[in-house]
Amino acid sequence: MKSNFNKRLLVVVLVLSMVLSSFAFAFAAEDSDTLELTILHTNDIHGRIVEDRFDGMGFARIDALVREFREDRENVLLLDAGDTVHGQPYATIPEGESIITIMNEIGYDYMVAGNHDFNYGYQRLIELEEMADFPIFAGNVVYEATGEPIIEKEYDVIEYGDIQIGIFGLATPETLFKSHPAGTAGLEFLNPVTYAQGMMDHFDDEYDLDFVISLAHLGIDESTKYEERSSGVATEVDGIDLIVDGHSHSFLEGGRMYGDTMVVQVEDYGKHLGVVEVVFDGEDISITSGAVLKEEAMERFPDEDALPLWATISEIMAEVDEQLSEVIGENKIYLNGEREYVRAGETNLGNLLTDAMRDASEADIAFSNGGGIRASIDVGDITKGDVASVLPFGNALVTLEITGQEMIDALEIGASDYPEPKGAFLQISGASYEIDTSAEYGERIKNVMVDDEPIDLEKSYLVATNDFVAAGGDGYELFAEMELVTELHALDEVVITYIQELGVVEMDTEGRITEYEEADDPVDDEDDPVDDEDDPVDDEDEDEEPIPQTGDQSPYVMLFLLSSGMIVLLIKRTVKA
Repeated sequence: MKSNFNKRLLVVVLVLSMVLSSFAFAFAAEDSDTLELTILHTNDIHGRIVEDRFDGMGFARIDALVREFREDRENVLLLDAGDTVHGQPYATIPEGESIITIMNEIGYDYMVAGNHDFNYGYQRLIELEEMADFPIFAGNVVYEATGEPIIEKEYDVIEYGDIQIGIFGLATPETLFKSHPAGTAGLEFLNPVTYAQGMMDHFDDEYDLDFVISLAHLGIDESTKYEERSSGVATEVDGIDLIVDGHSHSFLEGGRMYGDTMVVQVEDYGKHLGVVEVVFDGEDISITSGAVLKEEAMERFPDEDALPLWATISEIMAEVDEQLSEVIGENKIYLNGEREYVRAGETNLGNLLTDAMRDASEADIAFSNGGGIRASIDVGDITKGDVASVLPFGNALVTLEITGQEMIDALEIGASDYPEPKGAFLQISGASYEIDTSAEYGERIKNVMVDDEPIDLEKSYLVATNDFVAAGGDGYELFAEMELVTELHALDEVVITYIQELGVVEMDTEGRITEYEEADDPVDDEDDPVDDEDDPVDDEDEDEEPIPQTGDQSPYVMLFLLSSGMIVLLIKRTVKA
């Protein structure tokens, strides 16, 4: 009995072993068909290399987060959607090389060229692409003369085991007017929808891809032409699974679906690190999108200077600080940029800055909010660092078309609290205006002159300002929905160039902004030819009978008295005789 029981038990164990082995094999086979890919992404950093309360988390924290993901995940892809190598002085002084150095150390895999990445000129962009350890895509940007792309590598195919992923870039045609035109002379920007469709046709012909990513700097703003938006590309071109986007500075939390395509974007300045999780499970693919927010990164890594990338960043900052000491001109008069002055009246520094803006943009009028001016410039040598201190926010010069009435509306916003200081107060060039302190908001601006002529309320004027004001900042919502005419260089670059051209600065106030004084009612000489001061008649007594004037009769009275006296004297003498 025991022997038979043992045999039966052995058979059962063998069967169970075979069943369990088959399950293990099945699970192993299923696991081998599953692949997880983490796509990390940034966009529109605009040269912000360190954390600032108005900006993002800084590259050191981005690097620390990327390191964590790479330690925890097997497959990680790091992408940047452009407008990265230009913005603040630590980017602009070395013409983008500092940013490429940082991105190389972090280990970016791919980038697409944004419109402001052309600000140094496309030749410099090509040089930066050669410095980078990763491709910078700009496939739809070609030479007008030849039709050849300015950067040879238009796409790539990445393999993760049996999974093949295609990736290509799309640059915005708005670069032609949203960067300095000189930087794109001789170039053509191909229609993004047409180019993307051609790229998908090429992928279909040459590869058997499982997933396609478009790394785009197009944005989703409705002011952009439909076929030049990421949403337009996603809708019109089949087969693109994911568009990692930039340009519109949108925060698409959780991603946004257009048909079968997910579009992701994480605002600007490195405020967030985008995280897209893609799971390949056999023929099924799932995509989820999220982000690590600045607040979370600050909590996890409170000390920026204790992080691994800080040594590289501090070295770059020291090198740039040395370059910022370069003298660019001489100042003869103290340039007043103090808060209580630039926010409450005309200052000579406000005049200098807006003159530089008008000169660079060839606008009719230039204006800038006093809140954007953060320091004064002393008499003596002017350095690049002085200008960077005055304009620390990395704002860009932009132009708009507005009417004379809209110009007055903007001046009303700036002068609403006058004479109390206000960040929105407008320094101005090419125009002058008066502020009536006795009037209510909406009626305070008087006597606006443009080029020595009264402003025409119906006429359209080309105006230059900074991108903060143009986007509706400081209460200028009337500009927020307007389409930009051009986007030019960073403001600090504009001012540095202008000072270099002047050589010697002797800027003073010129009466561009003054207080309105109501004139006294003039006297009508034709109706009242007599000066009040010389008129002995009191106006209040005009209806009374006039007092007779007798002064003219006095000579006759005197003659009569003399004659009478002589007669009396003759009579006395006659009597005595």
